[in-house]
Amino acid sequence: MRSEKLTRAWFAVTALVALTGLVAQVAATAGDTTGRFTTVAGRVANLFCFFTIDSNLLVAVTSAVVALGVARGRLFTVLWLDALVGIIVTGIVYQVALAGLVDLHGLPLFADTVLHKVTPLVFVLGWLLAGPRGTLTWRAVWWSLLYPLLWLTFTLPRGALTGFYPYPFVDAGALGYGQVAVNCVFIGLFFTALAAGAFLYDRRVSRLEPA
Repeated sequence: MRSEKLTRAWFAVTALVALTGLVAQVAATAGDTTGRFTTVAGRVANLFCFFTIDSNLLVAVTSAVVALGVARGRLFTVLWLDALVGIIVTGIVYQVALAGLVDLHGLPLFADTVLHKVTPLVFVLGWLLAGPRGTLTWRAVWWSLLYPLLWLTFTLPRGALTGFYPYPFVDAGALGYGQVAVNCVFIGLFFTALAAGAFLYDRRVSRLEPA
């Protein structure tokens, strides 16, 4: 799928899918009074502590930029790579470590399915088939690592202060910082490998495509 119109249409749909999942999750969270946070504002604000939410936001924004035909510049390239690798990590970590931990129904189940399954599939498939191609560099790979590092820099101190950790594998209160550090190193290496793999795939495909 190399047509610019098809590419833009695909990512317009992708942006809509990600946005649908995000809106559904906000609505489900706002109405859930069983958790730690007692106010609607507190519950909704806490959503942005989740790597899943942040990655889906990146997917929605970067897909919209592609759909509008204004995808250019170094900042876009880094954010695009963060969206791609972040949503792959989201889908894989969910399937390996998180699926089935909570019994969901109705709107929460719908949001969970879109954010963890549908958006990753649609976005990654669009990237494999349509690009944007030829934009990734080794510099973008290294800059993309700021995303998980900043997330951890925020998540761990906040968890120590509030007692809330968004995922069991970063719960320092339950696991201790030693085990959390090991978990983070493995996920960080996985993120790095995916980013490097995306760059190498992009370079190879770009060379094979006719000018």
